[in-house]
Amino acid sequence: MAIFKKLLPLPKVYLRQTSKRFTSNRNILKLSERGMYQDLFPNTTANEVINLLNKSPQCVYAGFDPTADSLHVGNLLIIINLLHWQRGGHNVIALLGGATGYIGDPSGRSTDRTALPQDVLKNNINCIKSNLEQVFENHKKYIWSEDASKLKPIKIVNNETWYREIDSIRFVSEIGRNFRMGTMLLKQTVQNRINSDIGMSFTEFAYQIFQSYDWLHLLKEYDCRFQIGGSDQMGNISAGHELISRTAKQNVYGLTLPLVTTEEGDKLGKSAGNAVWLDGKKTSPYTLYQYFIRTKDSDVEKLLKLFTFFSLGEIKDILYKHKQHPEQRYPQQCLAEQLTTLVHGEEGLTMARKTTEAIYSKDVKSLVTLTQTDLQQVFEGASIVNLLLSPGITVLELGLKAKCFATESDAMRIIQAGGFYINHQRIKKIDEVITESAHILPNLVSLLRVGKRNYYIVKWQT
Repeated sequence: MAIFKKLLPLPKVYLRQTSKRFTSNRNILKLSERGMYQDLFPNTTANEVINLLNKSPQCVYAGFDPTADSLHVGNLLIIINLLHWQRGGHNVIALLGGATGYIGDPSGRSTDRTALPQDVLKNNINCIKSNLEQVFENHKKYIWSEDASKLKPIKIVNNETWYREIDSIRFVSEIGRNFRMGTMLLKQTVQNRINSDIGMSFTEFAYQIFQSYDWLHLLKEYDCRFQIGGSDQMGNISAGHELISRTAKQNVYGLTLPLVTTEEGDKLGKSAGNAVWLDGKKTSPYTLYQYFIRTKDSDVEKLLKLFTFFSLGEIKDILYKHKQHPEQRYPQQCLAEQLTTLVHGEEGLTMARKTTEAIYSKDVKSLVTLTQTDLQQVFEGASIVNLLLSPGITVLELGLKAKCFATESDAMRIIQAGGFYINHQRIKKIDEVITESAHILPNLVSLLRVGKRNYYIVKWQT
């Protein structure tokens, strides 16, 4: 793809320097200017909330259920919103659903979630906790430019710790009596499921009670008056608000964030139907980087406002530069650079850049800088074969020994047609002899490619 040849590398200090001019306001509702919020609940309290936010630091939480062993790009907006609260001087809690993970949130679902074994849930909890810690640490280390002590550390809690201590009879008696069946049945998520052919289990029907109690518990323990969630969480947030109004009689507030979609209506965070994960073992830094580099011009302004810490003035400047030289895809670079740094740190960004250069540059020098380990990470999924460098081995023999071709006739046809490459160089002569100087990199590796996407790594034994 030609667009990658002209990408201009951003200075390493760029991400940190720009953030000096944009420190999130204590009044977190100003993020509405960036399109960050969809709804405020109750919806008549904007001035009340602004006064509360400006008066003193507040506490906010967001929940993450352990449905997988990694968070994904679809979770990033919630995480970035929590970072804005932290930058504004507020206290941030990430709640991991060690208990509610056994139940399953029915929001946005047309069927029951599959029950996960206890050991899987515990592993998922640990992995998600690691995701969150890494993102907050990378933000502090590489993006936040002021005194790190100004950022109050994120508190990560697991709701299993308090549900294990609650007697089930007391829970139903003291908490359950505050919920009205009529109100619960009117929730959109419940309505959608009840009216479907599948229906809804009592287990998932009760989910809103547990999420509501989570908020009540955090209010009592940490004076947590704010909850944020995706647009599909309004039913659960309003249920928590009602429980707290009945029991604690304190004012609390919920904020929902929009579902981010592309111009075509596709959910953000899906690549060819697959999730783009935050765990580097599941989705490489290169894949995450390229996901955002490929952002369409029609979507990039929205994503810069939602997913980066550039000020609105800086975003305007970035878009102006894009109009002058659209072929450089400057806004996409800014978006991909900052998000890759946020998720994977500077080391991950460096690997993503090296990978991009290695794949899209036809210059063999881009491969020389990579170690054998780097090559395996860069060309994720490539077949790896160990071969003894024997005198006189030909291109045809190499292709067959590396299992690049199903048959010898396929090999001869594809090579002679120009569909075979060694270290980015097209090779068309089947009888050309492999030599260390012409075909093998200094790290004793050869990168073979058949067609556009099929890579093979040969490790030579001498």
